[in-house]
Amino acid sequence: MTQRVYQAWKGSNKFVFGGRLIFGPDARSVPLTVLLILVPVVLFCVFVARHLLHEFSPHNAGYAILVVPILFTIYVFILLSFTSARDPGIVPRNSHPPEEDLRYETTVSADGRQTPSVQIPRTKEVIVNGTTVRVKYCDTCMLYRPPRCSHCSICNNCVERFDHHCPWVGQCIGLRNYRYFFMFVSSATLLCVYVFSMSAFYINIIMEHQRGTVWMAMRESPWAVALMIYCFIALWFVGGLTGFHSYLIGTNQTTYENFRYRPNSRTVAYNRGCANNFMEVFCTKVKPSRNNFRAFVEEEPPRVVTLPTIVTNITKRSAEAEDEIGSRRQKVEDDLDIGDDLMNLSQRCNPAEASNDQPHQTLDIDQLALGVADRAATIRTETRHGSWGRRSGSWDIAADVANSNVRES
Repeated sequence: MTQRVYQAWKGSNKFVFGGRLIFGPDARSVPLTVLLILVPVVLFCVFVARHLLHEFSPHNAGYAILVVPILFTIYVFILLSFTSARDPGIVPRNSHPPEEDLRYETTVSADGRQTPSVQIPRTKEVIVNGTTVRVKYCDTCMLYRPPRCSHCSICNNCVERFDHHCPWVGQCIGLRNYRYFFMFVSSATLLCVYVFSMSAFYINIIMEHQRGTVWMAMRESPWAVALMIYCFIALWFVGGLTGFHSYLIGTNQTTYENFRYRPNSRTVAYNRGCANNFMEVFCTKVKPSRNNFRAFVEEEPPRVVTLPTIVTNITKRSAEAEDEIGSRRQKVEDDLDIGDDLMNLSQRCNPAEASNDQPHQTLDIDQLALGVADRAATIRTETRHGSWGRRSGSWDIAADVANSNVRES
């Protein structure tokens, strides 16, 4: 059965609703973030905002104090979902390295053999806004990362304009969700300021009604005090993030670039001025995702790789060398067979046939057989020593052996 892309996904992401929503591997932290926002707002509405409904001159104007945090919380949750449940800008990985960037080199071993090897440059330079920028090759995704792209070790993906991986939203922050991340953090900051201010205002109302001290009012409404402490602590985190990312947006940097590179070595290829940098983040259209997670996986046709001329020549030389070695071995075996044939020739003469009143012929045949055997043994001895560079036609046989005729009676 054909799988969909999200089912065969090689990253560490988690998919929900059939690949419609994508989270990071630490998506379990998202419910915790929801509780950290929702619980304080509920406590505020129950123990603080409810008592402020009729504290303003128009009798029903106090309801705005109750409605504002509810609507603002819903808005924060929408921004949280846009940040953590969408593609942050994942670059699709390749199934094989780019062939146009492959380099073919040869290495010579100790025995003189040449072995072709394929290598790929680790970096290459591209021009961005008239400035030379160096991009790196990713071994996991088998591609050259686009400018400002980095590989997230947690999600195991290359992400465009990679900023950082946020554990509180369980997702990488990149090109397609950085805007919503900043709006989420800044909105959470405003929500903390609102809850803190309204809780302090409620304590002031108690002091006016009872004409008591601050300690008496705090004892009267402990939940308001708890909310003020909680919001004060949370402001150090979300408020600090809001200020830091405001600086990054104004200078058109990412968190990764700010921490990785020194101030004097940071590239200025992307800085277009403070106003234009903010316009680029908030007023440009979000690029569509490069991945269709619900599409079916397409099987790639078999690849035909054309090796360069140098590799082809080396391969041909190796094949020719092996053929030459095989032919030499065959020639040596043929030479050994020649010596065996001469031995058989000397043994064909039967001395019993020459026993009819011709003793001199019998003697000649015996001597001839003995001489041929000696010469054949000499040839076999020379053959065992071998002549690697000789050809089969270069063997020298004594003239008397070559011209000898066996006489029959």
